[in-house]
Amino acid sequence: MEKHIRIKFKSYDFRIIEKLILNLINIIYNTNTKIYGPTPLPTKKERFTILISPHVDKDARDQYEICTYKRIIELIIFDFKTIENLMKIKLIPGISIKINILNKI
Repeated sequence: MEKHIRIKFKSYDFRIIEKLILNLINIIYNTNTKIYGPTPLPTKKERFTILISPHVDKDARDQYEICTYKRIIELIIFDFKTIENLMKIKLIPGISIKINILNKI
């Protein structure tokens, strides 16, 4: 019985995502699993403008930007050993992971 698993990665640093995905692919490579991805999703940019003057001087402002990078991988797993290997992956701080198990007929 095959399982479809969709893993979504989110981080402020794209290098962390790439490092974890390479680690994931190296672990899964020797198992009986099909890997689709990593597919980059659109980058979300948040911009903040802050007044740096303590007075009413509206010209003195700084602008900051935070970029959120996202990647998605879809796995088709044919055996339980692959799921055990997925549980052994060491997570890196600064990354958010969401795992969805899809029921496809």
